[in-house]
Amino acid sequence: MSNMIENGIESTIFRSRWLLAPFYLGLVFSIVLLLIKFGQELWHMTFEVLVMSESDIIVGILALVDMSLVGSLLLMIIFSGYEIFVSKIEVAGHEDRPSWMGKIDFSGLKLKVIGAIVAISAIDLLKTFVNLPDTLSDDQFNALVLKISIHLVFVISGVMFALMDKIAGSTNKDH
Repeated sequence: MSNMIENGIESTIFRSRWLLAPFYLGLVFSIVLLLIKFGQELWHMTFEVLVMSESDIIVGILALVDMSLVGSLLLMIIFSGYEIFVSKIEVAGHEDRPSWMGKIDFSGLKLKVIGAIVAISAIDLLKTFVNLPDTLSDDQFNALVLKISIHLVFVISGVMFALMDKIAGSTNKDH
């Protein structure tokens, strides 16, 4: 009797992974929303390019790059997260299947996410530097220092994650 209860509990826990599927579908929808915003920004730049300053064009292009990185990050999280936590995606024979798909474990996904966050933060910081006025008010200076500090926290976090994974990897090999 207790074996039947245990099997029932374990089966329920195993099936509960499907509760994550709507989260991944929501992330797919968020890529659609990001695509709409990307198209809107590209449309705006296309028709304003002749009257935009060079720095405005650079900032616009950086915004497009930023959205592309976020979209790529979302796709990576969707593919990897779904395969790690829910079920394998059966497209092994498809010619367009990304080579990394199915090869990223949770540790690798974590490092790729923090790497993308650092890149996105760096692009945002670059946009801030491009638009930097010649003189800064105290509020502008404090906002700039805050952005730099946050970026440095992301960079340090990324390095710490990588070091922890390297230490954990070498520890696992020894045992």
